[in-house]
Amino acid sequence: MKLAASLHDLHKYYDLGSVVVKALRGVSAEFPKGDFVAIMGSSGSGKSTMLNVLGGLDRATHGDYVLGGHNVAQLGDDDLSRIRNQMIGFIFQSYNLIPQYTALENIEVPLHYRPGYPAIGEAERNRCIDLGEMVGLGDRLDHRPYQLSGGQQQRVAIARALVNDPEIILADEPTGNLDSATEEEIMAILDRLNRQGRTIIMVTHEPEVSMRAKRRIHMKDGLIEREDNATAT
Repeated sequence: MKLAASLHDLHKYYDLGSVVVKALRGVSAEFPKGDFVAIMGSSGSGKSTMLNVLGGLDRATHGDYVLGGHNVAQLGDDDLSRIRNQMIGFIFQSYNLIPQYTALENIEVPLHYRPGYPAIGEAERNRCIDLGEMVGLGDRLDHRPYQLSGGQQQRVAIARALVNDPEIILADEPTGNLDSATEEEIMAILDRLNRQGRTIIMVTHEPEVSMRAKRRIHMKDGLIEREDNATAT
Protein backbone atom coordinates (compact mmCIF):
# COMPACT_ATOMS: atom_id res chain seq x y z
CA MET A 1 0.00 0.00 0.00
CA LYS A 2 1.49 3.31 -1.09
CA LEU A 3 0.85 6.19 1.29
CA ALA A 4 0.13 9.76 0.28
CA ALA A 5 0.67 10.92 3.87
CA SER A 6 0.99 9.52 7.37
CA LEU A 7 0.96 10.84 10.93
CA HIS A 8 2.61 9.13 13.90
CA ASP A 9 2.07 10.18 17.52
CA LEU A 10 1.39 13.75 16.43
CA HIS A 11 0.93 16.42 19.08
CA LYS A 12 0.02 20.07 18.61
CA TYR A 13 -0.06 22.48 21.54
CA TYR A 14 -0.92 26.18 21.55
CA ASP A 15 0.67 28.22 24.34
CA LEU A 16 -1.80 31.01 25.09
CA GLY A 17 0.19 32.35 28.03
CA SER A 18 -2.12 31.51 30.90
CA VAL A 19 -3.06 28.15 29.46
CA VAL A 20 -1.71 25.55 27.01
CA VAL A 21 -4.32 24.17 24.64
CA LYS A 22 -3.58 20.59 23.58
CA ALA A 23 -5.30 20.54 20.20
CA LEU A 24 -3.80 17.19 19.13
CA ARG A 25 -2.68 14.70 21.78
CA GLY A 26 -1.01 11.82 19.98
CA VAL A 27 -2.67 11.26 16.62
CA SER A 28 -1.57 8.46 14.30
CA ALA A 29 -3.19 7.89 10.90
CA GLU A 30 -2.34 6.71 7.41
CA PHE A 31 -3.76 8.06 4.17
CA PRO A 32 -3.20 5.68 1.24
CA LYS A 33 -2.92 7.08 -2.26
CA GLY A 34 -6.39 7.40 -3.74
CA ASP A 35 -8.03 7.60 -0.32
CA PHE A 36 -11.16 9.66 0.29
CA VAL A 37 -11.55 10.29 4.01
CA ALA A 38 -13.89 12.53 5.99
CA ILE A 39 -12.61 13.89 9.31
CA MET A 40 -15.47 14.57 11.70
CA GLY A 41 -15.91 15.86 15.25
CA SER A 42 -17.40 18.62 17.31
CA SER A 43 -15.89 22.08 17.66
CA GLY A 44 -12.58 21.80 19.48
CA SER A 45 -12.12 18.12 18.64
CA GLY A 46 -8.89 18.78 16.70
CA LYS A 47 -10.16 18.10 13.18
CA SER A 48 -9.23 21.51 11.73
CA THR A 49 -5.86 21.47 13.50
CA MET A 50 -5.19 18.07 11.98
CA LEU A 51 -6.05 19.39 8.51
CA ASN A 52 -3.82 22.44 9.00
CA VAL A 53 -0.89 20.22 9.97
CA LEU A 54 -1.54 17.95 6.98
CA GLY A 55 -1.50 21.02 4.75
CA GLY A 56 1.74 22.35 6.18
CA LEU A 57 -0.08 25.48 7.32
CA ASP A 58 0.86 24.66 10.90
CA ARG A 59 3.67 22.58 12.35
CA ALA A 60 3.27 19.87 14.94
CA THR A 61 4.73 20.41 18.41
CA HIS A 62 6.20 16.93 18.17
CA GLY A 63 5.60 13.67 16.35
CA ASP A 64 6.11 12.68 12.73
CA TYR A 65 4.28 13.75 9.60
CA VAL A 66 5.50 12.12 6.40
CA LEU A 67 4.41 13.73 3.12
CA GLY A 68 5.70 12.46 -0.19
CA GLY A 69 8.46 10.54 1.56
CA HIS A 70 9.61 13.63 3.49
CA ASN A 71 9.34 14.03 7.26
CA VAL A 72 7.82 17.49 7.47
CA ALA A 73 9.34 18.09 10.93
CA GLN A 74 12.79 17.99 9.34
CA LEU A 75 12.02 20.43 6.51
CA GLY A 76 12.90 24.10 6.48
CA ASP A 77 10.26 26.64 5.58
CA ASP A 78 11.37 26.96 1.95
CA ASP A 79 11.39 23.20 1.35
CA LEU A 80 8.03 22.83 3.05
CA SER A 81 6.54 25.58 0.90
CA ARG A 82 7.87 23.94 -2.26
CA ILE A 83 6.53 20.48 -1.40
CA ARG A 84 3.19 21.93 -0.26
CA ASN A 85 2.83 23.85 -3.51
CA GLN A 86 3.62 20.76 -5.58
CA MET A 87 1.71 18.09 -3.65
CA ILE A 88 -1.30 19.73 -1.99
CA GLY A 89 -4.34 21.62 -3.24
CA PHE A 90 -6.55 23.48 -0.76
CA ILE A 91 -10.32 24.02 -0.80
CA PHE A 92 -11.74 26.24 1.94
CA GLN A 93 -15.26 26.80 3.23
CA SER A 94 -14.96 30.55 2.67
CA TYR A 95 -13.41 30.07 -0.81
CA ASN A 96 -10.49 32.47 -0.04
CA LEU A 97 -10.61 34.09 -3.48
CA ILE A 98 -8.85 37.37 -4.20
CA PRO A 99 -11.72 39.82 -4.78
CA GLN A 100 -9.99 42.03 -7.36
CA TYR A 101 -8.96 39.04 -9.51
CA THR A 102 -11.12 37.38 -12.13
CA ALA A 103 -12.03 33.72 -11.78
CA LEU A 104 -9.24 32.81 -14.21
CA GLU A 105 -6.69 34.91 -12.35
CA ASN A 106 -7.70 33.25 -9.08
CA ILE A 107 -7.19 29.81 -10.62
CA GLU A 108 -3.70 30.92 -11.66
CA VAL A 109 -2.64 32.03 -8.17
CA PRO A 110 -0.72 28.87 -7.10
CA LEU A 111 1.39 29.12 -10.26
CA HIS A 112 2.88 32.36 -8.95
CA TYR A 113 4.35 30.53 -5.94
CA ARG A 114 6.38 27.94 -7.83
CA PRO A 115 10.15 27.87 -7.20
CA GLY A 116 11.74 30.81 -8.95
CA TYR A 117 8.36 32.48 -9.57
CA PRO A 118 8.40 31.92 -13.35
CA ALA A 119 5.98 33.83 -15.55
CA ILE A 120 2.78 32.07 -16.56
CA GLY A 121 3.07 30.90 -20.16
CA GLU A 122 0.41 30.27 -22.77
CA ALA A 123 0.29 26.53 -22.09
CA GLU A 124 -0.26 27.12 -18.38
CA ARG A 125 -2.95 29.72 -18.99
CA ASN A 126 -4.70 27.29 -21.32
CA ARG A 127 -4.54 24.67 -18.58
CA CYS A 128 -6.22 27.11 -16.18
CA ILE A 129 -8.94 27.75 -18.75
CA ASP A 130 -9.40 24.00 -19.21
CA LEU A 131 -9.73 23.54 -15.44
CA GLY A 132 -12.30 26.34 -15.30
CA GLU A 133 -14.28 24.66 -18.04
CA MET A 134 -13.96 21.28 -16.31
CA VAL A 135 -15.71 22.62 -13.20
CA GLY A 136 -18.41 24.30 -15.27
CA LEU A 137 -17.16 27.89 -15.36
CA GLY A 138 -16.33 28.28 -19.04
CA ASP A 139 -18.56 31.35 -19.40
CA ARG A 140 -17.60 32.89 -16.03
CA LEU A 141 -13.82 33.01 -16.16
CA ASP A 142 -13.75 36.78 -16.68
CA HIS A 143 -16.05 37.42 -13.71
CA ARG A 144 -14.85 38.57 -10.29
CA PRO A 145 -15.91 36.79 -7.09
CA TYR A 146 -18.68 39.26 -6.26
CA GLN A 147 -20.26 38.44 -9.62
CA LEU A 148 -20.37 34.71 -8.83
CA SER A 149 -22.66 32.61 -6.66
CA GLY A 150 -21.27 30.67 -3.70
CA GLY A 151 -21.25 27.47 -5.71
CA GLN A 152 -19.44 29.14 -8.58
CA GLN A 153 -16.84 30.57 -6.20
CA GLN A 154 -16.25 27.09 -4.77
CA ARG A 155 -15.79 25.78 -8.30
CA VAL A 156 -13.09 28.42 -8.81
CA ALA A 157 -11.47 27.21 -5.58
CA ILE A 158 -11.53 23.60 -6.80
CA ALA A 159 -9.94 24.55 -10.12
CA ARG A 160 -7.32 26.57 -8.24
CA ALA A 161 -6.59 23.54 -6.02
CA LEU A 162 -5.90 21.45 -9.14
CA VAL A 163 -3.71 23.85 -11.08
CA ASN A 164 -0.39 22.36 -9.92
CA ASP A 165 -1.70 18.80 -10.40
CA PRO A 166 -1.44 17.92 -6.69
CA GLU A 167 -1.60 14.39 -5.36
CA ILE A 168 -3.62 15.41 -2.28
CA ILE A 169 -6.64 17.70 -2.00
CA LEU A 170 -7.45 19.06 1.45
CA ALA A 171 -11.02 20.33 1.78
CA ASP A 172 -12.14 22.22 4.88
CA GLU A 173 -15.97 22.18 5.05
CA PRO A 174 -16.16 22.52 1.23
CA THR A 175 -19.98 22.54 1.23
CA GLY A 176 -20.51 24.45 4.47
CA ASN A 177 -21.79 27.64 2.82
CA LEU A 178 -23.82 26.00 0.05
CA ASP A 179 -27.43 25.00 -0.46
CA SER A 180 -28.24 21.31 -0.85
CA ALA A 181 -28.41 21.34 -4.66
CA THR A 182 -25.05 23.09 -4.99
CA GLU A 183 -23.60 20.83 -2.30
CA GLU A 184 -24.47 17.84 -4.46
CA GLU A 185 -22.76 19.42 -7.49
CA ILE A 186 -19.56 20.16 -5.55
CA MET A 187 -19.45 16.68 -4.03
CA ALA A 188 -19.96 15.16 -7.48
CA ILE A 189 -16.82 17.00 -8.61
CA LEU A 190 -14.85 15.68 -5.62
CA ASP A 191 -16.16 12.16 -6.28
CA ARG A 192 -14.94 12.36 -9.86
CA LEU A 193 -11.52 13.66 -8.81
CA ASN A 194 -11.17 10.78 -6.36
CA ARG A 195 -12.09 8.24 -9.03
CA GLN A 196 -9.32 9.76 -11.14
CA GLY A 197 -6.84 8.89 -8.38
CA ARG A 198 -6.66 12.01 -6.23
CA THR A 199 -6.33 11.57 -2.49
CA ILE A 200 -9.01 13.67 -0.77
CA ILE A 201 -8.98 14.51 2.93
CA MET A 202 -12.07 16.47 3.92
CA VAL A 203 -13.22 18.02 7.18
CA THR A 204 -16.99 18.12 7.48
CA HIS A 205 -19.64 18.25 10.19
CA GLU A 206 -22.37 17.07 7.82
CA PRO A 207 -23.15 13.31 8.04
CA GLU A 208 -24.62 13.23 4.52
CA VAL A 209 -21.46 14.75 3.06
CA SER A 210 -19.24 12.38 5.05
CA MET A 211 -21.02 9.40 3.49
CA ARG A 212 -19.48 10.32 0.14
CA ALA A 213 -16.06 9.39 1.52
CA LYS A 214 -14.63 5.88 1.66
CA ARG A 215 -14.01 6.12 5.39
CA ARG A 216 -14.51 8.47 8.31
CA ILE A 217 -12.16 9.49 11.09
CA HIS A 218 -14.00 10.68 14.20
CA MET A 219 -12.05 13.12 16.40
CA LYS A 220 -12.67 13.90 20.07
CA ASP A 221 -10.54 15.92 22.50
CA GLY A 222 -7.53 15.94 20.19
CA LEU A 223 -7.54 12.21 19.59
CA ILE A 224 -8.94 9.82 17.00
CA GLU A 225 -11.93 8.30 18.75
CA ARG A 226 -12.73 5.77 16.04
CA GLU A 227 -12.73 5.10 12.32
CA ASP A 228 -15.42 3.52 10.19
CA ASN A 229 -16.22 2.72 6.60
CA ALA A 230 -18.42 5.62 5.45
CA THR A 231 -19.86 3.94 2.39
CA ALA A 232 -20.89 0.82 4.27
CA THR A 233 -22.75 2.44 7.19
